[in-house]
Amino acid sequence: MDGKIVITCACTGAETTKAHNPALPVTVAEVAQAAEECRKAGAAILHLHVRTDEGKPTASPERFKEVIEAVRRKTDIIVEITTGGAVGDTPEERLRPIALIQPEMASLDCGTVNFGDEFIVNTLPTMRAFASEFRKHQVRPTFECFDLGHVYASRILVKEGLVEPPYHYGFVLNVPGAVPYSPAALESFRAAMPEGADFTVMGIGRSSLPAQFAAIAAGGWIRVGFEDNVYYSKGVLAKSNAELVERASRIAKEAGLAPATPDDVRKYLKLRG
Repeated sequence: MDGKIVITCACTGAETTKAHNPALPVTVAEVAQAAEECRKAGAAILHLHVRTDEGKPTASPERFKEVIEAVRRKTDIIVEITTGGAVGDTPEERLRPIALIQPEMASLDCGTVNFGDEFIVNTLPTMRAFASEFRKHQVRPTFECFDLGHVYASRILVKEGLVEPPYHYGFVLNVPGAVPYSPAALESFRAAMPEGADFTVMGIGRSSLPAQFAAIAAGGWIRVGFEDNVYYSKGVLAKSNAELVERASRIAKEAGLAPATPDDVRKYLKLRG
């Protein structure tokens, strides 16, 4: 995709609350509105976690379906659902929406990781089961990697033929208990990918903005949103997810890159559509 960059917005996440930022979209209507605003600001992909109306994270396929249908009524943005879920969700709970919803894209966590004081478990057999289900339903995975070993673990799925190219990675840096963000860490992740793969950089918390600059410099793509960071600058809460997307889009344009459209990404990643 010469001259273009893909911007993803992770608008809600599983751990962020309205106490962190009152503008966090939680209800069906709020998420759909955020998706529309982010698409207009330059995002091509919406990374989607869903909540109950009370704000509790859920892996309910019915809730995913309800939210996705509301998003579809407002915008053509690509929906990439999470299968990482929330801390404590079982693999079975996390995987259920794939068969019932069959989204265009979904995240596939590539290993077990400390998540602050908690941890998220992903064994190699779990990864194989997820990859097989993704392939069955023609869902394009984003290999989410929190550690360098996760990148190498993903290559086992590739070698075993459980995932077909093009390959897309999501490098999650600066999660407490995992790999801190640094340009050197990002380069080690990038160098471990299969040849020709693309990657999105996710800088958590205060690393969000530096990670965006590093993504552009390394030829990667960008993710922003309240799942990763609720602040616009030090001590200043972002007014919306769209405000963060607008800045990412502006930075990309300053670097001579145009934000890719959803249809650009659908064609490039060979999504089912």
